[in-house]
Amino acid sequence: MAKTASRNLTTGSPTRLVIGFLLPLLGGLLFQQLYNMVDTLLVGRFLGMDALAGVGSTSSVNFLVLGFCIGICNGFVIPVAQKFGEGDEAELRRFVANSIWLSAAFAVVLTVATALLCTPVLRWMNTPDIIFRYAYDYIFVIFLGIPAIILYNLVSGVIRSLGDSRTPIYFLVLSSLLNVALDLLAVAVLGMGVEGPAWATVISQAISGLLCLAIMGKRYPVLRFRPGELRPSRTHITRLFAIGVPMGLQYSVTAIGTIVVQTAVNGLGAVSIAAVTAANKVSQLFTCPFDAAGMAVYGGQNYGAMKLDRIHRGVRACVLLMFAYSALGLGVLALFGGKLSLLFLDSAESAAVRNQIGLLAQQFLVWNASCYFLLTLVNVLRFLIQGVGFTQQAVFAGVFETIARCFVGFAVVRWIGYTAICLANPAAWLLADCFLVPIYFHDMHILQRRFA
Repeated sequence: MAKTASRNLTTGSPTRLVIGFLLPLLGGLLFQQLYNMVDTLLVGRFLGMDALAGVGSTSSVNFLVLGFCIGICNGFVIPVAQKFGEGDEAELRRFVANSIWLSAAFAVVLTVATALLCTPVLRWMNTPDIIFRYAYDYIFVIFLGIPAIILYNLVSGVIRSLGDSRTPIYFLVLSSLLNVALDLLAVAVLGMGVEGPAWATVISQAISGLLCLAIMGKRYPVLRFRPGELRPSRTHITRLFAIGVPMGLQYSVTAIGTIVVQTAVNGLGAVSIAAVTAANKVSQLFTCPFDAAGMAVYGGQNYGAMKLDRIHRGVRACVLLMFAYSALGLGVLALFGGKLSLLFLDSAESAAVRNQIGLLAQQFLVWNASCYFLLTLVNVLRFLIQGVGFTQQAVFAGVFETIARCFVGFAVVRWIGYTAICLANPAAWLLADCFLVPIYFHDMHILQRRFA
């Protein structure tokens, strides 16, 4: 079993490999969204609309920080995938070892900094006083769990870079079920506030990461370190920093735009905040396939093996698959989006409030789903470009997304109100595609000359 746990993505049918790698990853993302949705559902059902709005108002700053953590971990494993494709096992282990040292340093710095800055950031975002306490109690606990977030994403990323997208999912499913149980215990039994679901999320993520770490050395012989390979190396740390930080900044730069949009939503009142919060939870569930369609590992392994034709074929297969899903997602959300959003509200809320929130959430979901084909290109091309070594370019894609969202948040909301909030994501995806599509062909031309 140990010898077959990793998977080589440089041979065989690209379409079959893309689907085979995507499906387990999608399963994990769906379970991850499951326990995120349970958090929100329990908060809305048991603690009321103000608590739901408070938790929802933290989503953008949550994405800013945790997105950076996820991004740097995804960047750290790109050299691992490339060395696996090359067959250089010694260098692969050195990159894994130095990514551990670098991740530990980031975990300490980010945890301390974010815990101290919670209050100033929430004030800057114009968080209404009526929901401020809920927002602070939730996000403070989430930030204390940054080491657990980094642990899981780094370890699972290393395993995926070896072509195994299944193993991390088993433990994520287990932790998701544990999270649901802890949510119910904290809120329904112990009567805790919004900090209860936050602690449940952190504990579940930590358990998932520790379980992945426990089996990593046993199941993957290539990761069994030799004497001296665990020592920090300036050369490897520099390379990892140069790849990981731009990928982290890509998420953070994108999150700046979402913070601007969230600030605009906060100015529209608690009903709009609750509607966007509920709609975002439904949307995050439906956009999981696009997140799973990231081609970084596939691109990294085939880059290491210098198989450019397989990169093209894999991209084409993934894009066509996601276009088909986009049409399906639009149909489902157009019919049931508003009703799904109301699941997150307390049934004790007045019928008028529920109807208003349902209509606003439906409007948000339909606008976003109608542009899922744009999101397909953003995710597939951006992660593919990162996987073949052009990580800095992904930051520029994030900059274009931020420009679009900032324009909507600062200007368009004043003209057309809530409808502008619905247009923020489609505008961001469109502007990012205007950069990513031509840069993809430009980068492939560069690789063609390099491989020749």
